[in-house]
Amino acid sequence: MAATEDGQSSAYSSSNGNGSRKRKHEDDEASKENAQIQAPALPRQPELPEFNLTRRTSQDAGSPKNEDKRAERADSEGWQTVEGRPRKKKKIPKQDSKNYPAIQFSKESRLQSQIKISDLQQLVLYILADGTAPAFVAVRHRPEIRKVVVLMIPGLEMSMFRSQMTEENPRSESRSDNRDRDRRDSRDHRDGRDRDHRDRDGDRRDRRDRDRRDRNYGSPDDYFPNRLKAEKLPEALQPFADMFEHIWPVKTPGDDKYGKMHSPLHAMLTAPAPKNKEEKQWQKTRKGATPAKEPQGWKNVRVPIPDFVHTPEELLENDYTLHPASYDDEEGKANLLKFRRANNVSTDDGWVDTLVEHFADGTTPYNEVESGSITAGREVLAMDCEMCVTGKQASGQDELSLTRISIVGWDGSVVLDELVKPDKPIINYVTQYSGITEAMLEPITTTLADIQKKLVSILHPRAILVGHSLNSDLNALKITHPFIIDTALIYPHPRGPPLKSSLKWLAQKYLNREIQKGHGTTGPGAGHDSIEDARCCLDLLKQKCEKGKEWGTNDAQGENIFKRVARAGVKYKSQGGSAIPSPINSKSSAAIDWGEPKKGPGAAANFPIGCKSDEDVMEGVIRAVKGDHDGKEIPGGGVDFIWARFRELEAVKGWWNNNKVAAAEAAAVVDAEMQGSTLDKAAVVASENEKPLTAITGDPLLPVIKSDGTSIVTATADLTRRISKVYEALPPCTAFVIYSGSGDPREMSRMQAMQSQYKREYKFKKWDELSVKWTDTEEQALRKAIKVARDGVGFFGVK
Repeated sequence: MAATEDGQSSAYSSSNGNGSRKRKHEDDEASKENAQIQAPALPRQPELPEFNLTRRTSQDAGSPKNEDKRAERADSEGWQTVEGRPRKKKKIPKQDSKNYPAIQFSKESRLQSQIKISDLQQLVLYILADGTAPAFVAVRHRPEIRKVVVLMIPGLEMSMFRSQMTEENPRSESRSDNRDRDRRDSRDHRDGRDRDHRDRDGDRRDRRDRDRRDRNYGSPDDYFPNRLKAEKLPEALQPFADMFEHIWPVKTPGDDKYGKMHSPLHAMLTAPAPKNKEEKQWQKTRKGATPAKEPQGWKNVRVPIPDFVHTPEELLENDYTLHPASYDDEEGKANLLKFRRANNVSTDDGWVDTLVEHFADGTTPYNEVESGSITAGREVLAMDCEMCVTGKQASGQDELSLTRISIVGWDGSVVLDELVKPDKPIINYVTQYSGITEAMLEPITTTLADIQKKLVSILHPRAILVGHSLNSDLNALKITHPFIIDTALIYPHPRGPPLKSSLKWLAQKYLNREIQKGHGTTGPGAGHDSIEDARCCLDLLKQKCEKGKEWGTNDAQGENIFKRVARAGVKYKSQGGSAIPSPINSKSSAAIDWGEPKKGPGAAANFPIGCKSDEDVMEGVIRAVKGDHDGKEIPGGGVDFIWARFRELEAVKGWWNNNKVAAAEAAAVVDAEMQGSTLDKAAVVASENEKPLTAITGDPLLPVIKSDGTSIVTATADLTRRISKVYEALPPCTAFVIYSGSGDPREMSRMQAMQSQYKREYKFKKWDELSVKWTDTEEQALRKAIKVARDGVGFFGVK
């Protein structure tokens, strides 16, 4: 064999053709046969260089320090982390290309009411997370959208745009009624239908319009968007037409029937928790409430039981008869006594008050409280009662009398469980609910007075009484106690008061327990078991103490939008920038607001930024969009989702009011009316607005601005300038959303304060003594004010 330059046989060289490979194969076979006969010592292996299979980055390539660290890690663990290839930046499509994203009004959408803030939230979640596609707009090329910026700007109103708005709007192109009417008119003209037929069609259309109004759909002008044209808008608002195509009426969540408007802030920042497969399967296979689960990012906050004791105001609002210890001053006690005598619920009418002199007597001294104790030195007793019908009240409702009382302690042990024979003859035992029969009560001699004596000894000053809708039980017992916890109140109904969830539903949802299935102490089908119900109330309270005050409320049913966006992953994550790469492995977010957003929902954002003016908010948004130059805090390229709030326009208009301000304004108006003055409400508000706003709201972060006509115009111009700067700073393919949150809330706040004052006085005073009269006129005025307060505006598009 010929030898190569390195001394190896030419059989291993490919230059010798097929013959060399054949000879190599024969030599290998021969070597195997020889190996079976004799195994010679293996030759010494040459020293080969070590190969590093991990890719070097540009920063650590050739660095001896990093090589040493990698070698030590490989020797100690036996494994090395292989870095992936750097992700390529997504190409930004040209603005005139077919792939450029857009958010457009869908002419095929069948709007029948105003869109809501939750619809805007749905749009954000559809772009950034796992939300469903919105029905009121068409999102074109969603994967190309890089960022989403949402601005909340209270103070923006439709009237600022509507008075100068063009008549051209999409509803003229989209209203199905107009198309149908045009088709009918053309057919009438073509076919020569007579006037009677046209009148009949008109009557049909009128009936349809009336039906629509009856269904509270309203006029299409109330819920279809309006097209913006710069030449038709005031000069200060003309830049809106360059940024957005339409202005949309947006409704704030609330309840017109009960005079409530919910928070527009939480309507955007609290997303509904998506249902998983288990919850959907539960609803298919079982009836009742779906078991509650902790939202994403939920953290338990342990709360002692005394923190759940209801205030006298809460008890009064929920039809409880107050204990004298609820008032510390003599005037309050005298008014309460007068009220109780007038309503036949005083001690003269057989009622008994527990032996508590002062409300503070229930507080346990600090040195007597065991560290970390949930009960905080208080005795917690849960009670449930069963009643039967013994007559009719003057109002026509059934009169209920006590027939059984059950009390259990903190550990679930039975403290009291007795049957009671009413003083009046029983008309209906209601056995299917109470479980009480005539045979059960026949040998019983215990009376209501006997039970009252026992309760007075059991309910000492440090005892807390727990139950579900306890006001009805205490009315049947004719007893008052100042320290009450009602599970129907600490677990409010999802649709708000005055609705209350049943104990059976709460047990299903929060305890995953079935109660009131008819297996009482008297056997199957005997109705409720009062001991079981009392223990259920106790368990609901224990769960609330372990998880926190927000557990079981509407806030706990949703998920923070910043957390929702973060857990959606890094798909379509924002890219770009020349600074340090972002260490965040999920979609990033920023919350920019006045004060300290990290104390509210903004705490879940990666970058909460506090501000003291709208100028600070503008700079914070631009910073979050672009990122810091050094990338030390906000990474280069900015964040994926930004929410911010401008508040100076709201402050100038006098909308930034808290409850105390609204009550003070209402009181000023009431006093003026009582004194026969011609003082107008607007004059009262205007006089207050002439003061620095810090004096009105008590918030030191508010700027010192006066509410005159010039300042509103100036504030509007400044706001538009700041929004335009934010818009200029946005990179291409950025979704931009603006919403006002609400309409003018001042009249609603004033009417609500009057209603609250009326409810407080009505409990103790005669009609002629009331300082505020609440009739159907005031009720209708409140509903009208709430409608105004809930009418907001919105803008959205893609830069």
